Amino acid sequence: KKPIVSHKGIEDFLEEAAGLLRTPRLTKTDTLLFGIDLGTATIVITAVSAVGRPVYWDSVPCEAVRDGVVVNFAGAVAAVRHLKLAAAVALGCEISSAATAFPPGVPSAEARACRYVLENAEIACRGLTDEVSAAQALLNIRDGAIVDVGGGSTGVGIVRDGELVALDDEPGGGHHLDLILAGALKIPIEDAERRKRDGDADYSAILRPGLERIASSIARQIANRTVKTVHLVGGAIRIPNAGSIISHFISIPTITYPHSDLVTPFGIAMS
Repeated sequence: KKPIVSHKGIEDFLEEAAGLLRTPRLTKTDTLLFGIDLGTATIVITAVSAVGRPVYWDSVPCEAVRDGVVVNFAGAVAAVRHLKLAAAVALGCEISSAATAFPPGVPSAEARACRYVLENAEIACRGLTDEVSAAQALLNIRDGAIVDVGGGSTGVGIVRDGELVALDDEPGGGHHLDLILAGALKIPIEDAERRKRDGDADYSAILRPGLERIASSIARQIANRTVKTVHLVGGAIRIPNAGSIISHFISIPTITYPHSDLVTPFGIAMS
């Protein structure tokens, strides 16, 4: 049985999860479920308890995956092995199986490569799902749109009565924002990515054109469907005021979450 977190508890879940970076919180009786998010900028491992509490997470920078396609298989496997060993030490248990995910627009043959990354790191792949469905596993929304702004693409899922009824994905996401910020501040793109994710400074004026481009992609994917609320997740939209800029552009109320970059990784563990 998959754990379910009440909508009211999502923000508390994410606040608690954020404090568990390489610092687990578990009891000896916890049965753990693991997820591995093969992202464009980072690879993340997460663990949740069977009752849906966050337990642990860790991440490493890795560019072995681009737009959901594994472009450096050995690099991706090495990163997952590293995270697996660190988690085993921190948690005092072996990570024998985990779920993983892929952007909605990735062809099935490419998506299977995500499974092979886990298997080559000696982790059984217990589930392979798209990233929007993974986010929904945590958010558990009733009606609306889930928008997962990843490094290379933006995925949109339409939810009706708790079920995902439409799913789409377009190129363009956080990497484009990194390019804009790096150019404006004349800094390396890696520094731009870090500053964007930290969310300590308000770069929304500089990044408004990029955010509006993402908003335009969201509007195209929603098309003529009736959507009363958009739920934004992903590390790319941790920028202050990102939600209000996107909401104003698409003219739909938009909900953002604290530590939105953790929604999909923990959702994968819960899938």
